[in-house]
Amino acid sequence: QVLLEESGGESVHTGDSLTLSCVASGRSPFSHYAMNWFRQAPGKEREFVADINWSGGVTKYADSVKGRFTISRDNAKNMVYLEMNNLKPEDTGVYYCTTRNREYWGQGTQVTVSS
Repeated sequence: QVLLEESGGESVHTGDSLTLSCVASGRSPFSHYAMNWFRQAPGKEREFVADINWSGGVTKYADSVKGRFTISRDNAKNMVYLEMNNLKPEDTGVYYCTTRNREYWGQGTQVTVSS
């Protein structure tokens, strides 16, 4: 079992930057898991944002965030991060970290971007 807890969400303005953090705990080594970030805007379905493999050497992004967001991880600290730059109002939503198989989810952290 893996417990995930996100933090770092804030209310910001268009063009601002923000870094989200997700800390993992549990019996299984964190490095066993590829990790994802998802987000859910009000009234919309949850959508994929970014993926990172177990070592951090391979990353993938949704087209909507490519070039603006960076996913990274620190296996020694059981942490995964999402650095978000040039934020837009359409980036508003609750951001979740999850294992790639989507078996484990955090409770989410709210990001609000106003123009």
